Amino acid sequence: MNANDATSPRSLPTSAEAWLARLHAPDCSPTERAAFVRWRAQHPANAKAYAEVERLHDSVALLAGDPLLRAAGLAARRRTAARRDQRRLLARLLPVAIAASVLLAFGVSYLLRGAHVDSSGYSRRYASATEPPRRLTLDDGTVMVLDTDSTVTTHFDQQRRLVTLERGRAEFSVAHAPPPFEVRAGGNVIRDTGTVFQVSKERDAVVVGLLDGSVLVTHGQQTQALLPAQQLRIAADGSSAVVGVLDTQAAQAWGRGELVFRQRRLDSLLEEMNRYSDIKLLLGDQRLADLRISGSFHAGDQQALVKALDAGWGLRAVTTGNHELTLYPGQASNAGGARH
Repeated sequence: MNANDATSPRSLPTSAEAWLARLHAPDCSPTERAAFVRWRAQHPANAKAYAEVERLHDSVALLAGDPLLRAAGLAARRRTAARRDQRRLLARLLPVAIAASVLLAFGVSYLLRGAHVDSSGYSRRYASATEPPRRLTLDDGTVMVLDTDSTVTTHFDQQRRLVTLERGRAEFSVAHAPPPFEVRAGGNVIRDTGTVFQVSKERDAVVVGLLDGSVLVTHGQQTQALLPAQQLRIAADGSSAVVGVLDTQAAQAWGRGELVFRQRRLDSLLEEMNRYSDIKLLLGDQRLADLRISGSFHAGDQQALVKALDAGWGLRAVTTGNHELTLYPGQASNAGGARH
């Protein structure tokens, strides 16, 4: 191997903190990412250390909406601006530096609220607001993509690896390790046998989608096996459980912050788009609810959606409140307010 090769062993990170910085760098190569996977698999301590560092990094994002913490972060960034010539690693670990400032100001218990460790294992809670989907590494090395407006709790010990989806949606790329891995959602149990799958807890149903491998889903007194590209929709009241075809393109897109809709009812589409933005889109005429919409939109980009609905379906948006736009058919919006 060429000594000048940026991916030679001599230049690869050797700590969890350094790997976090490298993986977030825009020029991180596929070779380096593969090297990270090997490093993490070398020893359980490596996976655990990286999970802790990544959790600290992501906990700061969860607190971004708090005005006091936002002010503390701004102050930290201003102090850091005077030291921009420091090493690139420090610049890339700025979120961790800000987290340290927050810890000093507000106490460790605030930031790590919901995490509990004792002799019986690890229990943690993860929650997201309107930020884009986040990629997290759990204590066992499983990679979880947590969607916006979603909450999960985990409990890992020697007998089980258990994740409870309280609300929202998550994808799991399960680490191949004992003990068994289970996800519970609304009384249903999804048992993994080495796979990549998604679970969504909606108001009227729990939906399990399988991307790779196999899972067993127990609902009521029944257990069903899913094959790749299948999904199982279980009614919230347990009255039905229907196996269908998984839209793999849409399933893979949301983790990247893209939402794909195929003949989706407008009211349902707006409900999902609103989860990703502080700007809420409402219907001014309920007759619009059954409009069928197809398209791909960046999660949270409400203005792009408004323009598409205007161009393709003749809908108009009116400002009806702070962070609120209401949709009307045709020219109905001209009497209600400004057009967007």
